[in-house]
Amino acid sequence: MKLMKLLRLWFIVASISGFSAIFIYITGSSSSFYDRISVSEEDLSALVKLKDGFQKCVRANGLGLQASSERDYCIVTIDFPKDTVPKWRDPKTGKLEELSFEFDLCEAVAKWEQVRNSTTILTKEFMDSLPKEQRRDYAWKRINKGEDHYCKNMTLCMEKLALVLPERPPFVPRQIGRCAVIGNSGDLLKTKFGKEIDGYDAVIRENGAPIQNYTEYVGTKSTFRLLNRGSAKALDKVVELYESGREVLLVKTTIHDIMNKMIREIPIDNPVYLLLGASFGSAAKGTGLKALEFALSICDSVDMYGFTVDPGYEQWTRYFSEARNGHSPLQGRAYYQMMECLGLVKIHSPMRADPNREVKWLPSQSTINAARIAAEKVLSENIRFLIKRIDQKKKKKKKNRPSTIMVVIIYSVGVDSTPLNYIDL
Repeated sequence: MKLMKLLRLWFIVASISGFSAIFIYITGSSSSFYDRISVSEEDLSALVKLKDGFQKCVRANGLGLQASSERDYCIVTIDFPKDTVPKWRDPKTGKLEELSFEFDLCEAVAKWEQVRNSTTILTKEFMDSLPKEQRRDYAWKRINKGEDHYCKNMTLCMEKLALVLPERPPFVPRQIGRCAVIGNSGDLLKTKFGKEIDGYDAVIRENGAPIQNYTEYVGTKSTFRLLNRGSAKALDKVVELYESGREVLLVKTTIHDIMNKMIREIPIDNPVYLLLGASFGSAAKGTGLKALEFALSICDSVDMYGFTVDPGYEQWTRYFSEARNGHSPLQGRAYYQMMECLGLVKIHSPMRADPNREVKWLPSQSTINAARIAAEKVLSENIRFLIKRIDQKKKKKKKNRPSTIMVVIIYSVGVDSTPLNYIDL
């Protein structure tokens, strides 16, 4: 019994000592705190400035959307009005789309700025830069798509892939001035954007979206056309969509044997390139996001038309065919609003039809640059900074407390990690 009491007493003393050490560590001097990490106070201020401006931008330009962030320097939530009635159901679960979506601004700023300063075209130069095993595996996946009968020999996969790759990137960052990315939404039929679209230096279209019979709505110019697997298998039909010029065809999926055969046998003069990998980011999937990614890699400025981004939608529509089940419209709308408020794109839609519309509260380039540097530090070190501000009124009730208390807790983020809860001090 005495031994048990002694053990219990020892455990209590050790626990108190441990908590005291944690308290002293967390509330210690800021200089020693920041000495342990490379993220400076200036970095944190840059992230705060970006996030504060972002929330104001969404509120001013989002047509009812609201952005909020309670604790994290990077994470923001975009909420739809409570009276929004979701229509889209997840085909796997049957659940209606949610009205609130969470985004990581640090990840978005860092990754999209990388896109703006790199090529998205797959080249032999890129393949040669990969370690041999990684190169073989990458080639196998691009040719094979996980089906054994397409390409069992990885070396053969590499040879096949090399047949359609340019030596070096055919396009470089900021090679083109103003670019327009044209989606396929039925919203295009509500506004005659045709002449406006033709005024851009380059126009990027998607899959089999036609021009003929719709020119007053979608314009006549077409510089690039992004193709998914289905459209790539119908190259003979795709090349007929733009009769007055030669579009550059960009394939965002795998190269199967059947497609290699079509490229060789169909008499086309169009350049054909493969895009690097799949679209990053899970919020707005599909050809539309990949088209924006390509545009941002070669253009000074990017404007988007024909995306379902206005409130009050009834179903996912296309301007040239019947309605179909597509990607989740609300989540896509929230993601594209995030892109606009980070200064990546400008949205044009029936409810935002004025070409001279000013996007309010856009971040300056210096703000983006500072936030990108801070974001890359956060992401590279797998660190998240969480803030808890204790309510002023509650603090007044407690004696011997400073007027303003901010507790910063650091934790490492792994693939399956869970954020630590705040510690009330």
